[in-house]
Amino acid sequence: MIDYAKIVNPIVAEVKPSGIRKYFGIAETMPNAISLGVGEPDFVTPKHIMEAGIASLHAGKTGYTANNGLIALRREISKYLERRFSLSYDPEAEVVCTVGGSEAIDLAIRAFLTPGDEFLVPEPAFVAYAPLAAVTGAKAVPLPTYKKDSFKVMPAALKAAITPKTKMLLLSYPNNPTGGIMTRTELQALADVLKGTNILVLSDEIYAEMTYGFNHTSFASLPGMRERTLVVSGFSKAFAMTGWRLGYCCGPKELMVYFARLHQYALMCASTPSQYAAIEAMQHGADDVKYMVEQYDERRKYLYKRLLELGFDCFEPQGAFYIFPDVSMYAKDGGAFVEALLHEQELAVVPGDAFGESGKNHVRISYAYSMDQLKEAMRRLEKFVASRK
Repeated sequence: MIDYAKIVNPIVAEVKPSGIRKYFGIAETMPNAISLGVGEPDFVTPKHIMEAGIASLHAGKTGYTANNGLIALRREISKYLERRFSLSYDPEAEVVCTVGGSEAIDLAIRAFLTPGDEFLVPEPAFVAYAPLAAVTGAKAVPLPTYKKDSFKVMPAALKAAITPKTKMLLLSYPNNPTGGIMTRTELQALADVLKGTNILVLSDEIYAEMTYGFNHTSFASLPGMRERTLVVSGFSKAFAMTGWRLGYCCGPKELMVYFARLHQYALMCASTPSQYAAIEAMQHGADDVKYMVEQYDERRKYLYKRLLELGFDCFEPQGAFYIFPDVSMYAKDGGAFVEALLHEQELAVVPGDAFGESGKNHVRISYAYSMDQLKEAMRRLEKFVASRK
């Protein structure tokens, strides 16, 4: 018999499965279960965006595009970033369209991290960053953030974490899972720490449109930071286009030439009809985004109020569509809380330690679900809490 253990890359063998999915297989076996775990808009892609993708197919646009994406789309992305976030990128050499933001993150990590490098990952953090770094032989170094600091990266903590091996810093704001944001002034304090270093910044800004009472600041827009920053974003969250699998990365041409080279060999190009749909989204999708963000804000306010009423110690999210309550008063940790909640009330959320050790006493609840679902979920959570008093 073949010994598969000797075939699998040992680094890949050590990568743990995503902590987000563990309980949803169980929830799927429960006909009445409610799941508030997946970070996917409950809205359908706006009709005019869908129609643009469909029209491209009817027009016979079914072949490959340029490796970096349709130049028309790259121009629209460049205009959008200038219009919304004061970023300026050359669509010819500094914008690459990818298969979702996920590919952009993967390529940014693989193109620039090497064995022995250190990658600073503020936690709690989305589950993908550290495993992708591990596959390159680099070391993901957790940089814990805390509720008392609104889950922001503190300049002193960043400075203390930097070593001669530090190659890259992740910034992921608005943040998944905490809903935290960082203001321009707060980001500038981090920029001051990085000045004079050769540290690259991977700025994951997929939730940039989803802020509540604040305007998003891109790290690359700060003086002197564009030259060291790769900005990752996409269409999945703001435009409700998760299944279209389209994202992009922007950065200085001196870096993007290598990013594009990996993309060329790995994926050839992003989906052609998705790119035509995205052009429509960039040109005429602002009102759709505004409407969806208003709905998320209403849900955010409802969940935050209800969680406080139920006695949870809870940070008020200021971005994305997640809330991250501390559940330690009801269970030994987030994992125990999630398991009991699922089996007793058929309500599924995500344990906070899926996003790093600093999330251990928390759970992530997504409010990318209808208000009816959220209200029923809170009724079940209220019963669960009452049974523990």
